[in-house]
Amino acid sequence: MRIEAYSQVQQVYSNSKVGKAQPSKKTNDIRDTVSFSSIGKDFQIAKQAVGAAPDVREDVVARLKAAIKDGTYDVSGEDFAEKLLAKYEESEGLI
Repeated sequence: MRIEAYSQVQQVYSNSKVGKAQPSKKTNDIRDTVSFSSIGKDFQIAKQAVGAAPDVREDVVARLKAAIKDGTYDVSGEDFAEKLLAKYEESEGLI
């Protein structure tokens, strides 16, 4: 049995000295902050404006309803065909 090996093992298991506890820092003065970029602010303003805008423009709808009711609403066949083909081509691009 080797006695010098015991001293090495004892060093591993010996109690190490515990230092004094350091006083903790006061966190009362620390505050979280949030900052937004100008693009983020502009986006938020635009989002609020869109949310406040009505979904249906009542003045335009009322004018068109009155023209249809009076029989004065006229749709150009060429304009209708162009818009129909444009929608068709648009939907073909999605497939």
